[in-house]
Amino acid sequence: MDKLTDWKIFQGKREPHDAIKYLSPPPKWRRFNNQDESTINKIEIAQRWQKLQDLANENNRDKERGKNFRIQTDQHQDDNGRYHNVVDAVNAAFYLRRPLLVTGLPGSGKTSLAYAVAYELQLGPVLLWPITTRSTLQEGLYRYDAIARLQDVQLADKNKDTQPANNNLNIGEYIQLGPVGTAFLPSLYPRVLLIDEIDKSDINLPNDLLNLFEEGEFEIPEVARLSKHIGEQSVTVCTKDDNIDAPIKAGRVRCSTFPLIIMTSNGERDFPPAFLRRCLRVNMPQPEEEALKAIIKAQLDIDISEQSQDLINSFLTSLANGDNLAIDQLLNIVYLVTNDKVSRSEINLHNMQSLLLKSLSNTQDK
Repeated sequence: MDKLTDWKIFQGKREPHDAIKYLSPPPKWRRFNNQDESTINKIEIAQRWQKLQDLANENNRDKERGKNFRIQTDQHQDDNGRYHNVVDAVNAAFYLRRPLLVTGLPGSGKTSLAYAVAYELQLGPVLLWPITTRSTLQEGLYRYDAIARLQDVQLADKNKDTQPANNNLNIGEYIQLGPVGTAFLPSLYPRVLLIDEIDKSDINLPNDLLNLFEEGEFEIPEVARLSKHIGEQSVTVCTKDDNIDAPIKAGRVRCSTFPLIIMTSNGERDFPPAFLRRCLRVNMPQPEEEALKAIIKAQLDIDISEQSQDLINSFLTSLANGDNLAIDQLLNIVYLVTNDKVSRSEINLHNMQSLLLKSLSNTQDK
């Protein structure tokens, strides 16, 4: 892309481009790269970014996921402009350096949105943190294997083949940054961090994230305590990206570019006002006919037959009647009834619809 003629960095058109380089500086209250320039190794950051590009190019599954995701950007707008809300929200999050909380029904494309952004803007692999009821901020930031280090230290002391200074420096071999910690490493451009289904988390996790979202940095105490012994030397730790390490000075990880943080929610809980104040929020729109046709063509590589059209119409009617359905349910039944082997046999379409297009709000068969 030669130049940016629209304010939108992310356009949702599934065509990779380099418009991210036109992203304007953050507002004064969201600047994080105010550390001493001597602490930023620009060559190391550029080299790591190139490695991330190589990783992304090798990950065909994530590429296809981002390439095939359809956002309703090329349809007419209704009075609320809802088709452009998602794209606008993503771009606002980029400009304001704020996390984006995406809500919507299961299967509405909340998770795939992160992959679409990373694919189009060429931002490297998506850093995924799937949330459970046991998830903690510590888990998302980093993991320290103290037991393995103790065992190695004891073995080295026994064999007398390791000097104390080396033992201090190799602590990084026992530390791996999690997806959140990796996203906040100094970076050439924003990384995409997907915090998936945050409404499943413990009640305290959203509040625990507040300081990180505001300050853009965190400390690794196990490394910070060694600063008086190793001085200005860096400790190299593992990251969430395959075979890519990163140097840490004084035990602090501080972002130079705030990541694009996409948090998904099924709307199953309320979040504290302090958390919501720090986020931008958007709801994934219900799909319409043309969008569903485009998704089916992209995912199944087929033309829309009369039978597929009937299934689309039935799906939309069910949604209009208040049924909770996901797009992948429609993909499942269209794939089945258009499969060559299945289509050569007799199949009861009504039974298949009853089986595959059940409302997600019902746990029992009707």
